[in-house]
Amino acid sequence: MIRKHGQLYLTALFCFDGLAVTLAWWFSYLIRFKLELIAPSGLIPGENLYLISIVPIWLVFFVNGRVFGFSYQSIKQSPLDHFFSSLRLSTVSILILMAITFFFREITFSRLLVVYFWGITTILLFFSHQLASLLVKEMYLRGVNLKKVLVVGAGELGQKVAQRLDKHPEIGFSIVGFLSSSAEQTGEVLQNHKVLGMYDEMVRVIRENEVDQLFIALPLKENDRLEKILSSMGEETVDIKLVPDLLRYMDLHSGVEELDGIPLINLSESPLYGWNIILKRASDIVLSFLAIVITFPIMLILSVIIKLESSGPLIYRQERMGLDGNVFWMYKFRSMKIAAEDQSGPVWAKENDDRRTRIGTILRTTSLDELPQFYNVLIGQMSLVGPRPERPVFVDEFKKSIPFYMLRLKMKAGLTGWAQVNGWRGNTSLEKRIEFDLYYIKNWSLLFDLKILFMTLWKGLINRHAY
Repeated sequence: MIRKHGQLYLTALFCFDGLAVTLAWWFSYLIRFKLELIAPSGLIPGENLYLISIVPIWLVFFVNGRVFGFSYQSIKQSPLDHFFSSLRLSTVSILILMAITFFFREITFSRLLVVYFWGITTILLFFSHQLASLLVKEMYLRGVNLKKVLVVGAGELGQKVAQRLDKHPEIGFSIVGFLSSSAEQTGEVLQNHKVLGMYDEMVRVIRENEVDQLFIALPLKENDRLEKILSSMGEETVDIKLVPDLLRYMDLHSGVEELDGIPLINLSESPLYGWNIILKRASDIVLSFLAIVITFPIMLILSVIIKLESSGPLIYRQERMGLDGNVFWMYKFRSMKIAAEDQSGPVWAKENDDRRTRIGTILRTTSLDELPQFYNVLIGQMSLVGPRPERPVFVDEFKKSIPFYMLRLKMKAGLTGWAQVNGWRGNTSLEKRIEFDLYYIKNWSLLFDLKILFMTLWKGLINRHAY
């Protein structure tokens, strides 16, 4: 999004959020130590420490709100979205502040005051966002800092541009209409905006409507018109933005980068780079090690039961394809009879599969056969959360028939995933599984991983599609 054109909204948020955090901190101090709803156990601390501490508090809120985008919401989003935005900002900021104070043992703050601050700041930030939205809306209605936009191209790409601009009115862009290559489209209403004419009428339309911004969104088949359009703008002062017709090819973390002044359009890239790789790997190591320690007694009991029921290996290893197409051995408790695929070849397990052992039926239904994969996570072959790994023989089959299937391999394979916690596991729709996997990759964050892990435990490991 072109946020630099939304400085009016960002400035309003900056001012109102700063005031909200300051008032919340001061109100929390008054409620805790002046109203004394709960009497302090010791001496009442002086006001100076609390007054000075507002500076680092405000800085943490500012960084979280602006740099990491915890507070940014479109004006058109619902009050509920704004409330949860405020809740995320206050919660994450306070957790960071608590972590910082851990290293300064000589400085202590009332824990009850922190609870008050969390509640009050969430409420005041919510009203701050509402007030900023109302203020900016009113200013744009009066035409203050509002830019008029003409979209050149009335096809699918041009309509998507209009749709996205309408979705973010806080940017301050108002669409006056479209231009089309077809005379038949003139006068037609698309995405609530009228087609004002054809490409060769551009100069007239710009002057009649006092256009400030020109968005050129031509389909690939009309790119030969681009030079003529640009050359006709020699005497105009409008800002020109070019939207390449690459949306159909852009997946995962697409965007524009720069190489020493040369613009590069990034069509697909894994979100895991830099510190993201370190954070995800560190969480995998810590959590998988804890999981191994906690589940070790369970794995020991299961090992004894498996051995008592039938001879053969405890652990079954199977080739799976992971990050960037690398093949690794994935480990599971053996739940099938020995040489189960000698006659059938590589096949998916099915309901009431007669190849399962008695204990294997329970293991697969409860997903306990997956416990040894914590070792795969610990040594770095898998992650706790990610698209489930598939066998190479199936990957070769699916990549030819399912669009974007191989994009799943831009993220390390997971023990659980967004598709699995939403019910898409086992013998279910591959297309839906891909859809959920790609959504996870596009929107990855450490908090998203924790949410999926929590959902895995909350919903339970039993699934009707686990055969």
